[in-house]
Amino acid sequence: MKGTTRIESTQKVDLSQIDTHHPRQLDKEAAEAKLNGLAKDLEELQDLLFYAGQHGLLIVLQGMDTSGKDGTIRHLLGCTNAQSTRVAPFKVPTPEELAHDFLWRVHQQTPGKGGVTIFNRSHYEDVLVVRVHEIVPKEVWSKRYDMINRFEELLVENSTIVLKFFLHISKEEQEQRLLEREQEVEKAWKLSAGDWKEREHWLDYQAAYEAAIGKCATKEAPWIIVPADSKWYRNLVVTETIVEALRGYKEGWLKHLGDVGAKAKAELQAYRDAAK
Repeated sequence: MKGTTRIESTQKVDLSQIDTHHPRQLDKEAAEAKLNGLAKDLEELQDLLFYAGQHGLLIVLQGMDTSGKDGTIRHLLGCTNAQSTRVAPFKVPTPEELAHDFLWRVHQQTPGKGGVTIFNRSHYEDVLVVRVHEIVPKEVWSKRYDMINRFEELLVENSTIVLKFFLHISKEEQEQRLLEREQEVEKAWKLSAGDWKEREHWLDYQAAYEAAIGKCATKEAPWIIVPADSKWYRNLVVTETIVEALRGYKEGWLKHLGDVGAKAKAELQAYRDAAK
């Protein structure tokens, strides 16, 4: 989609050169009308994914504080089937999780065939926050890029569709959103001094994200950098990207379901013939 950056191979990434705003020529009203159509397409495609039971879909959402991960999730849940969609949030590891390798807790949350899982933060935190705050030595976290690539390759080889989104906001937009939380009663529960403290590490986080995106992008598990200063445009980009990815499987799912239906009809006819 115009205005987005898709990374499908190892390369140097400079987030400062990638716009956080929606394309100026794009009309919000027209975009929202398009989004409504895409939401219907996504609902149909997810049903096919579920009933065909041949693939799983993993959606990874990463971004700075206030970038809109929760808002994106709310939007996606509004146009997907609750029976086969779930959200897996990743917070500070528990003692049990810390006793295992860093991917142990993540692998348990990946979707099975027919399912959709949305990661609110993910295994990438182990090359982001641990790097910025020096929670583990560089010799430890620097090896994790290759481990992540092998992990995602394993998922893809086992029929998981992997889409990773970096919700890209400007530092100015983040400040505005944090200030809004102080002014709006319904958002006050989100207030945290920690969010302001993390802003002090803005450049360190940008560098960590640039490395993670640049080192862990493949054609099969791409990174999509989403301009996220405008919430409506963010939702449009994420939805359209998912729909376009799933459309490539639609014909195969329909054929599989057709074969299943034909087999079921033949079995039913055989049952009726035997009962005569």
